[in-house]
Amino acid sequence: MKKLESSLTNMVLVLTGVAVIMGGVLAYVNHLTEGPINDQKAKALADGIKSVMCVNDIKVAKTDTVRQNDAKGKELTYIIYQTQDAQGKDLGAAVESTTGGFGGDLKVLVGFDPEGKVLGYTLLEHAETPGLGAKADKWFQKGEKGDIIGKDPKEPLTVSKDGGQVDAITASTITSRAFLLAVNNAYTAYKATPVDGESGATNQVKEEKED
Repeated sequence: MKKLESSLTNMVLVLTGVAVIMGGVLAYVNHLTEGPINDQKAKALADGIKSVMCVNDIKVAKTDTVRQNDAKGKELTYIIYQTQDAQGKDLGAAVESTTGGFGGDLKVLVGFDPEGKVLGYTLLEHAETPGLGAKADKWFQKGEKGDIIGKDPKEPLTVSKDGGQVDAITASTITSRAFLLAVNNAYTAYKATPVDGESGATNQVKEEKED
């Protein structure tokens, strides 16, 4: 067999062939793992909803998407999971809300009762400094220093440094403000769900998924 001449054309052909093969392999692996990854995310979300609503026997009766403009005019998107118990009684909703923290996006899932009081929360994603901003996962839970459980964000929750009633995480005021903003925004989105069309600066797009 004649050895290929070492030329730019041959090198390009070889590299192109390798790239095509590797692309195919990666696509195949992605296809194999996509299902399990999605299943894992769905389970994590389901567990998160149970956790923030403080109920195990629960179902998502409807999912809404709400888009609102923040104070700077930036459009933010919230996912509202309207929940019911086994008897069909309204339990309130779990709301996904994202704000910018100290290290990057801070995404929280907040549970509200039908009146709007905070039932619980969990961090879904964050890029905060380990040991400082990352403490938001526990700091604002019931019985902790920054406890917000049972509070009604009708009057926005703010840190004591800004004149509010919530103790900020030690040395992490920026993260604390971002977290409370995410909770306040989640509350506003939750209260906007019964409204169709436009209401002030709120644009609501309802994507209902009935069981």
